Amino acid sequence: MRPGAVTGFLGPNGAGKSTTMRMMLGLTRPDTGTALIGGRAYAELARPLRHVGALLETSAPHRGLTARDHLRWLARSNRIALGRVGEVLETVGLADVAHRRIGTFSLGMSRRLGLAAALLGDPPVLVLDEPVNGLDTEGIRRLRELLRSMAAEGRTVLISSHLMTEMALIADHLVVISRGRLLADTGTAYFIECHGRSYVRVRSPEPVALGRELERHGTTVTRVAGVGLDVVGMPAADVGRTTAAGGFPLDELSTHTGSLEEAYLGVIGEEGSDTRG
Repeated sequence: MRPGAVTGFLGPNGAGKSTTMRMMLGLTRPDTGTALIGGRAYAELARPLRHVGALLETSAPHRGLTARDHLRWLARSNRIALGRVGEVLETVGLADVAHRRIGTFSLGMSRRLGLAAALLGDPPVLVLDEPVNGLDTEGIRRLRELLRSMAAEGRTVLISSHLMTEMALIADHLVVISRGRLLADTGTAYFIECHGRSYVRVRSPEPVALGRELERHGTTVTRVAGVGLDVVGMPAADVGRTTAAGGFPLDELSTHTGSLEEAYLGVIGEEGSDTRG
């Protein structure tokens, strides 16, 4: 995972995303291989909260503590200035409820508290497992802006999520795993370009004749009832020229790029059809 970028960690349930993150943090021992943070194992880090901030789905702070006291305890354990507690509570939007006991928190508030704990040591590395779980729309937007700004500062941000729309907005790079195999390790835009379905949407009063003309030029044309023609294999500019040369009237000519969700499902589907085990 490189600094200065948000890396999205994708895979179906049971693929091993959470287990991989636990191995990074020394909570699960790998059968083989190593997981290093800044070239060192997590267990070797002195005051680890200053090196890596983590939010796991299994995080379970003491429900009887207040949010402020929970963070103060963490700060003391890593010799972090107590003034930092108020800063991170403000950052995640919990300053007004810092006095409340954690047991009274909603799921979204608990996730915000977990994020506050991850940010407490102002670490250069963040490892976040499903951080948007339970957050409302505003909370998701604020988290997106926060993580993008932290990556812009040169930090390393690893985030897992099943929300493909959000991942497409936040991730610069993707790592995709399934059934114990690494399926992709590439830029988000390139992943979508390679595995998503891009096409040119054409609407015309003469769809049948136009479709035949476009197919004659080597394209693949799909008729979508009530919508028009979806053309694959020719850029929009060439579709426009071909249409004009044939004298066909146009009501629409637009380019549609594939989505991350579509690309991801396509890759996972290919893996599922592989019978090699």
